[in-house]
Amino acid sequence: MPANNFNIEGLTTEQVARSRESFGGNTLDYKQENNVFDAIKKLVKEPMVVLLFAASLIYLISGKTGDAIFLASAIIIVSVISLFQDSRSRNALQKLKKLSQPHCKVIRNGEVIEIESEDLVVGDSLIVEEGTSITADGIIVHSNDFSVNESILTGESLSVFKDKGKADNLIFKGTTVASGLAIATITHIGNETKLGKIGKSLESIKEEKTPLELQITNFVKNMVIAGVIVFMVVWAINYFRSYDLLDSLLKALTLAMSILPEEIPMAFTTFMAIGAWRLMKMGIVVKQMKTVETLGSATVICTDKTGTITENKMSLAKVFTLNSQRISFPDHANEDEKVLIRIAMWASEPIPFDAMEVSLHQAYEDLHKEDERQNFKLVHEYPLGGKPPMMTHVFENSLGKRIIAAKGAPEALMALSNLTAEEKSQIDKAIQAITHEGYRVLGVGQSDFKGSNYPKTQQELKFSFKGIVAFYDPPKKNINKVFEDFYKAGISVKIITGDNAATTTAIAKQVAFRGYEHSLTGDELMKLSEEELGKSVKNTNIFTRMFPEAKLRIINALKSNNQIVAMTGDGVNDGPALKAAHIGIAMGKKGTEIAKQAASLILIEDDLSKMVDAVAMGRKIYTNLKKAIQYVISIHIPIILTVFIPLALGWIYPNILSPVHIIFLELIMGPTCSIIFENEPMEKNTMSQKPRPFTTTFFSWKELTTSIIQGLAITVGTLVVYQYSVYMAFDEAHTRTMVFTGLIAANIFLTLVNRSFYYSVLTTLKYKNNLVLLIISITIVITGLLLFVSPLTNFFEFKTLSFSQLAICIGIGFISVMWYELVKIKARLKRNTPSIEID
Repeated sequence: MPANNFNIEGLTTEQVARSRESFGGNTLDYKQENNVFDAIKKLVKEPMVVLLFAASLIYLISGKTGDAIFLASAIIIVSVISLFQDSRSRNALQKLKKLSQPHCKVIRNGEVIEIESEDLVVGDSLIVEEGTSITADGIIVHSNDFSVNESILTGESLSVFKDKGKADNLIFKGTTVASGLAIATITHIGNETKLGKIGKSLESIKEEKTPLELQITNFVKNMVIAGVIVFMVVWAINYFRSYDLLDSLLKALTLAMSILPEEIPMAFTTFMAIGAWRLMKMGIVVKQMKTVETLGSATVICTDKTGTITENKMSLAKVFTLNSQRISFPDHANEDEKVLIRIAMWASEPIPFDAMEVSLHQAYEDLHKEDERQNFKLVHEYPLGGKPPMMTHVFENSLGKRIIAAKGAPEALMALSNLTAEEKSQIDKAIQAITHEGYRVLGVGQSDFKGSNYPKTQQELKFSFKGIVAFYDPPKKNINKVFEDFYKAGISVKIITGDNAATTTAIAKQVAFRGYEHSLTGDELMKLSEEELGKSVKNTNIFTRMFPEAKLRIINALKSNNQIVAMTGDGVNDGPALKAAHIGIAMGKKGTEIAKQAASLILIEDDLSKMVDAVAMGRKIYTNLKKAIQYVISIHIPIILTVFIPLALGWIYPNILSPVHIIFLELIMGPTCSIIFENEPMEKNTMSQKPRPFTTTFFSWKELTTSIIQGLAITVGTLVVYQYSVYMAFDEAHTRTMVFTGLIAANIFLTLVNRSFYYSVLTTLKYKNNLVLLIISITIVITGLLLFVSPLTNFFEFKTLSFSQLAICIGIGFISVMWYELVKIKARLKRNTPSIEID
């Protein structure tokens, strides 16, 4: 083949700069979603902000200017915290978006280079090949058996064949290459592309909410409805007692504010976005937020063999020809074996990108002094297809000499060749001998078809079977540990590969893969009934000679068995299965753009061990989010009941807390749940537990009951402080101070206790989370200022407490929370697991 890419030099560096200056970059510039303005608009509609504004207005009308200013300031503080969290989330998502951007190959300065799609300019020579996504519009200048799926533009699912000599010689952004290779000169980029011009319609498409997001949204909505109902009841009670409209409204607003758990949606957004950002830093790009939710529930990992279990460093290791009747090494090849390697090279892509084809081209260069590739042109191509698969290339030189070479599964070539029973037996014995050592084998054939009217399918050609080429792809060094980590985490692993059973079994045995003794082929699988398939996918861990329909059937069967399925893939044929899996995983390096588009997660370094990290991160995020929301529920209950019970029961100080006290407590709870708990490390036993069930409810009844009981216990403690203060004949301000201090103390202890529902506080204090000390220290310092700095004490209608009174508040707060440590001890004794520290 011509070394200079079909004599195409491409743009020079200077021409690229001039083109970018004239036409801009290859980006779609539409309405920016999730910008600061959108965040502010969303914030204005938040129920808590509305309540704060209403309370501030009532204070102002009532002549309490100081309280009005405080609440107005609180609106600003709440807004700043919300915008900060929104900014963290938005920045994390923007980084993810940039990292998941597709790359493309172009010819510049006479060389093929890979660039980000947004760096493409008008005039560039873009190389597109099977499995890639086309990143701009252009006109084809060279192509080989090139077809494109344009369903994104036309809705037509069938591929369209294109060629520079045809009327249809254009390619368009957003479409995908179904087969072959083409080089196109870019004519339009960004908004000027066909997709760009119709892209305005994409702005109206809203991403669907995930099940967890819907659960949390519904929970908050229900709490808002409850808040409205309670607001009306409390307002009515107060009004008919005092007939003071503004005062009764203010007291009702106090209770409504205490009910709203506005920290929960903020925590959810923060956890998901920052979690995705943490995964990105680990080399895992999450394309869809729902994947973060699902990761911790994965029960089955379906993985391919080449490049995932093995290194994908295919080296031509052995060859076999019928004439020589021997299995030999390429560097000891005789003339027959050199011919075999030559034909295998011609059966490969002219510009090889597959590891096996690169190896064949290299072996050809090493064994043949005269390089014929300069003189031949690819005139026809049959892409990889059939069951089992094969591919055929037709080359021709200027003198009309033709080479028709094919390679693929040996049984595919054998079926199309005129072989005797003895020859078939010899080939089978050679294949068996080679594959049992873990080598991957390809059959090689040559056809002498003379006409120019090529048959529709390559299977209609007659071939002469030339022999076997075998490749060795060593297992990755860390793969044994990866499998052990999956097994320890209660996740089963299944190998789904296009390779044959013997090779796959040999590799699986080398890496201590469980269930290597039994395998199932694609053809065998397709003959099974749904019931038989359900049993087979449960008991079989190796699936060989797989094709897209078979892969998809495996995924759907596993899902029918209530498994949460993760599927790795890199090729065009993996697209349907990746899309169908709960977690589609594409390989960042060897994965095609189609695979990356279909997947919800991309492993940048093609390293399956990252999936162990991803599952661990998914479990950690989910567990920490639960801790945060359980904390919010537990601490909201005593705030609600402390406001409501004295009023409803007609106690001596019916309105012990006002909006200024509630908003102060809210300002403590927000950062605690979304900053402290988000930053919590993973507990040591996380990856030794079974995957959590993927249910429609976020909390189990036991978990929800735990939070409610914790909240009620704190309520009892707070009301005990209240009654103690009344018993001691303290006035309202003194009682309020003690109740408030008890609530703050309980909040701090609850934060420490709820860092784990299994390990003790003494263990969790060793967790590496500096934010715990920071947030708690800030809370203590500010509370101290409120209690001991006169202007602040007077503003909040507090009284300075004596040491003994302060100790009583802290002690009761401690007891109302720390009882749960006894529950943890019981759980540890029951499980008989020693308490162990975390990383």
